[in-house]
Amino acid sequence: MLRVVKILAVLIAMTAVAAFAGYRYWESRLEAPIAVEEETLYEVPSGAGYHRVVADLASRGMLQDEWAFRLLTRIEPESVPRLRAGEYMLEPDMSGRELLELLGSDRVVTYPLTIPEGWTFRQMRAHLDAAPKLEKRTSDLSNEEIMALLEREGRHPEGWFFPDTYRYHKGMSDVDILRQALTRMERILEEVWEQRSDDLPFETPYEALIMASLIERETGAPEERREIAGVFKRRLERGMRLQTDPTVIYGMGERYAGRITRADLREATPYNTYTIDGLPPTPIALPGRASLEAAVDPLPGDTLYFVSRGDGTHHFSRSLREHNNAVNRYIRNR
Repeated sequence: MLRVVKILAVLIAMTAVAAFAGYRYWESRLEAPIAVEEETLYEVPSGAGYHRVVADLASRGMLQDEWAFRLLTRIEPESVPRLRAGEYMLEPDMSGRELLELLGSDRVVTYPLTIPEGWTFRQMRAHLDAAPKLEKRTSDLSNEEIMALLEREGRHPEGWFFPDTYRYHKGMSDVDILRQALTRMERILEEVWEQRSDDLPFETPYEALIMASLIERETGAPEERREIAGVFKRRLERGMRLQTDPTVIYGMGERYAGRITRADLREATPYNTYTIDGLPPTPIALPGRASLEAAVDPLPGDTLYFVSRGDGTHHFSRSLREHNNAVNRYIRNR
């Protein structure tokens, strides 16, 4: 009897050792590096389950031991991640376990989309339409339909989308980007308006947005924004027309071909500040924060005119005579 007990003990010990060795071998297969020699983009399709993804990875040769990952659902079901749809970047040195952890995380591949300051809403729409892997839900919609979709029905879209670099992943749509840019502009405009000067020649945040768009289109030199805002402020206070060329260009729409003529300056459009008093009816571009801040905090002074030097900066003048001399120097001679 004692001999039988010893034999059983030996058999149990051998079985335990074999089981432990088998378990360790199985674990080693899970921890082995995946068969990827360089960064590789992999997409988990929407609705794909764990076994389907494991089979797909094995069929592509990325996982060498499919059985080990299938066995995971039986031995350690609590460690089986719930996979998330999206694109992921697989690294050559990651293990099978790390791969599964990645596919269950929110570390999806994202793509940048930059909306420059000074662009129009039309340019922004074209950029969204050209963005790769971004679902297009607004391509066939009118501007009015887009604003209704964004729950801003009846609002003119120009100026209301904050220019910046946004990131998106596959599965997101142009509506997601538009909503982000819209809510950000609304928040920043509210913040800037709270810090406004007391003596502005306009009374609403929307008018500040319009003014900021004029500043944005007039200069790319950061140090000039407040001075240009000051010129516009003084002209409005004195009942002078703003006479800013970007409003002429905006009013021309798609007819603009790179230059404006004297006839264009005389053409009566709702936006031509050579023919209308005060601000145009809507913004003419997407202003950045610096232009918004300049619009509500103009630089004090006595200049009433400015003309481009041709190098991205402007010559500012106090009198019409000085301004005409600057025009001759920088425009007509050039």
